[in-house]
Amino acid sequence: MADRLNLSKLHPTQALVGRWAGHLAHDRRRSVHTVRAYIATAHRFVAFLGRHRGEEIGRFALLKLSAADLRAFLADRRASGLGASSAAREMSAVRGFLAFAAEDEGVTPQIPRTRAPRRPRTLPRPASPADSLGLAEDAAEGASVPWVGQRDLAILLLLYGSGLRVSEALSVPGAALPLGPALRVTGKRGKTRVVPILPAVREAIDAYVLSCPWPIFGCQHLFVGMRGGPLNADLVRRAVRAARGRLGLPDSLTPHALRHSFATHLLARGADLRSLQELLGHASLSSTQIYTAVDAAHLLDVYRHAHPRA
Repeated sequence: MADRLNLSKLHPTQALVGRWAGHLAHDRRRSVHTVRAYIATAHRFVAFLGRHRGEEIGRFALLKLSAADLRAFLADRRASGLGASSAAREMSAVRGFLAFAAEDEGVTPQIPRTRAPRRPRTLPRPASPADSLGLAEDAAEGASVPWVGQRDLAILLLLYGSGLRVSEALSVPGAALPLGPALRVTGKRGKTRVVPILPAVREAIDAYVLSCPWPIFGCQHLFVGMRGGPLNADLVRRAVRAARGRLGLPDSLTPHALRHSFATHLLARGADLRSLQELLGHASLSSTQIYTAVDAAHLLDVYRHAHPRA
């Protein structure tokens, strides 16, 4: 009720953006970061239209936009230094906002057609098994407190051994203990999947739990910070960055690169795309198919270095 009262005091367009935020968070189950980014884009878009047209932009004005309006916004964002991938994401957010604005008025969305910038196709850069394990071990050795080192080792082995996203690993509850051969995790948009837990990963997690000064069993989070609260993902990235620097590894070896390495190494060992799709939690097979290109790139690299006439 309080939210409705607050929205009622806003300008109609601002109130519309507020309703869209609620729709994204509750109906579409978007992450907090996605909602924040999309709402910022909507405010930016409305502000630009006001400058571009020289008039206040109301709800009904959003239903009468032309392709030229969208192209002008895109050109403005590109002129400010926005890259192709980021600009494409902004246009996707704008289209979603305009579709919601139309549905909110009870009319069929008629969004002007305009071509978004073509995103450069980049392949994930997997790390070798030796580099992946070396990174995890060095991060553990570089920790200021022994139990924190055990924690970082367990997290990084979990990312590489099970192909988890950092957010998925940090959301594993303490109630998941004791771990078995598999673990149910919650991924994007609340989708759950089952991933395997290798014996080495399970041993690392058990060692962390035994050394951790905070109670873990039955708690909301398996991996905790120095004060026993939820662990911030930035601390994991910071530990990886420090270990990467000490080992002289490339900047591309991030925590998320361990997930790419998991996928690439499984595919190289004969895993089929459908199984890999389930293990990674991809909504569509097209997201998984990029790893076939990664594997092919690796084979070509081996060929160039090994063949006498390459």
